Amino acid sequence: MTAGDYRISEAGYNAAVTQHGAAVRMLTHEGRDLIVPFALGEPMPDYRGAIIAPWPNRIPDGRYIFEGVELRVPINEPSRAAALHGLVSYVPWTVLYHGGSNLGLQHRLRPSKGYPFELLLDVSYSVDESGFHTTVTATNTGEHAAPYGTCPHPYLVAGTSPLDTWSLELDASSFLDVTPDRLIPLQRTSVDGTAFDYRRSRQLRRTAIDHAFTGFRTIPGEDDVCLQLWDPLGTGVAMSWGAACPWVQLHTADHETPERHRIGLAAEPMTCPPNAFNTGEDLVRLLPGTTHTAEWTIRAL
Repeated sequence: MTAGDYRISEAGYNAAVTQHGAAVRMLTHEGRDLIVPFALGEPMPDYRGAIIAPWPNRIPDGRYIFEGVELRVPINEPSRAAALHGLVSYVPWTVLYHGGSNLGLQHRLRPSKGYPFELLLDVSYSVDESGFHTTVTATNTGEHAAPYGTCPHPYLVAGTSPLDTWSLELDASSFLDVTPDRLIPLQRTSVDGTAFDYRRSRQLRRTAIDHAFTGFRTIPGEDDVCLQLWDPLGTGVAMSWGAACPWVQLHTADHETPERHRIGLAAEPMTCPPNAFNTGEDLVRLLPGTTHTAEWTIRAL
């Protein structure tokens, strides 16, 4: 362990998590990267490996209405005039426990002007032969109901070949169309006949994706949704998540900085879609004293 950097390992998996932001800085299997890493001591770029809460994705103009009260959270994405990815990705977390294959962190989100609610957030990380597991638990420790959503933000890596050659499989029947300039959600659209139909594995090629997908097929006895990403050289990575996350945001990391451009596929299982604080769609209304849990797993293929 280096200051602020906590390692866990088991069955060929090795992970490093930063105390600042509880971010997964590095995840490998048998020495192969499963996510895009960042260097120890480097500021976390592009929310890589972050825990996102109490809302995923964007709130346009940072403005929302909850139970009849208009609230405003700070704009942190000025190019799109949006409040992006919640309030806890760049704050210190407290380490609760740390063992060879387990790590637990906690952060108490205090009431603020734009989010006048109090949450206790617990994140547990573990590794075993079935992969790298994350559980995020939110408890409302305040006196009023709170709007809530969460997701992770890893950039998955299938292998050493360019992202355009990777093949994606995700059994999602629809996606959330957005405005091209600010990525404001418009309406659900069927993937039929679009570039976003990955119900059968196919190459990403040059398709640019920054959209939320939903409409996952459920199989009796198998609750988890699974995304698979394959490199043409035969390596791959999978991510699965449970019913608490009926959405997943995918982003092909299209970036104006060449060294960050299309270096991984961001996969973000979400408890609610973008702008749910305004639409109310799948938004968790967390009552005082109640708890919400979401889980996901990354494994090597």
